Amino acid sequence: MTLVSSKIQSAEAIELENLYGAHNYHPLPVVLERALGVEMWDCEGKRYLDFLSAYSAVNQGHCHPKIIGALTEQAQKLTLTSRAFHNNLLGQYARFVCDYFQYERMLPMNSGVEACETAVKLARRWGYDVKGIPDGKAKIVFVEGNFWGRSIAAISSSTDPSSFKGFGPYVPGFEIIPYNNLPALEKALEDPHVAAFMCEPIQGEAGVVVPDEGYLPAVSRLCKEKKVLFIADEVQTGIARTGKLLACDHENVKPDILVLGKALSGGVYPVSCVLSSSEVILTIHPGEHGSTFGGNPLACAVAMAALTVVKDEKLVENAEKMGTLLRKKLVEIESSRINAIRGKGLLNAIDIRTKNGVSAWDVCMKMKENGLLAKPTHDTIIRLAPPLVITEAQVLEAAEIIKESILYFDRIG
Repeated sequence: MTLVSSKIQSAEAIELENLYGAHNYHPLPVVLERALGVEMWDCEGKRYLDFLSAYSAVNQGHCHPKIIGALTEQAQKLTLTSRAFHNNLLGQYARFVCDYFQYERMLPMNSGVEACETAVKLARRWGYDVKGIPDGKAKIVFVEGNFWGRSIAAISSSTDPSSFKGFGPYVPGFEIIPYNNLPALEKALEDPHVAAFMCEPIQGEAGVVVPDEGYLPAVSRLCKEKKVLFIADEVQTGIARTGKLLACDHENVKPDILVLGKALSGGVYPVSCVLSSSEVILTIHPGEHGSTFGGNPLACAVAMAALTVVKDEKLVENAEKMGTLLRKKLVEIESSRINAIRGKGLLNAIDIRTKNGVSAWDVCMKMKENGLLAKPTHDTIIRLAPPLVITEAQVLEAAEIIKESILYFDRIG
């Protein structure tokens, strides 16, 4: 057996992945070895600004000392009991997170897709036990462009062929309507068998698509009128990313079911959860849903530390302030390659016009060369989501890198 090498060159690391790993990702050709805060370094020691934050999992910054401290302290005492036994932290964590987000109950899971699946299961059970939908008839309504993972259920609600093509048959009972379209939602909710409507308050993977003002309050109102649960998938948009604690907070909307993940652990451990009322959460009884790792003491300690950092370091306020500055700088870039700049807080996107064969991928490659890491989505959109601990100086440095990377292609035609 070959022992792990503490020192490896980038080319060798990529070659090993290609030889022994599954080819289910197409990453930028950069191999990262360490990171702190907003900064990352590759195997050769080159420094980069991180403008992806592991898809918003690292909101609190890489290797935050308070979160790492909680992780290492708890790891030396107790990591996992399974739910066959109680542990001393789960109850404390449940109370902490319910108080933090103002919900009655929490169901712990690990990944975002697991939490979204849990929300769908809860909605179906609630539909049968509380709303009175005939057994086997419950429907969940989703929107075009959604992304909540790549499980069979997740791809069954997807409109992206790269997610669903070749993986059928798909889960029944899912209906898909246009996003940001209230008449379509109103029509879908006429069906008395609809148990829930699920969407992201801002679509991340679709390209940081922000709905019209008033959309989310209207969604909440329509769902209440038709006795339908509104599920907000805030796995990516939640926990200060958009300049509010939750993206739904921009319009003072409280979803019936809230799904959280990613930054719930500050990116150091898989932690997710579903928050809702007792009426919803308690429809599931012992043996009907669970997870070996969900609610483990290591996850509980890490999540409480991660959420404490968000409040103590005022990351909501910093995301709003730095996001405003970043967008101001981006809109000042004079280039015909830019179709639009959009976003809220520190979840932003540049819509790139493909010109002379230069795509969003090419721009990201040039930004990498210049010391900033971001990733395109859907070929034409560059998502910009740095850790929320970013400083004004780092925002200005990043804006200059982005500007120079785009203008480089203008100069060469």
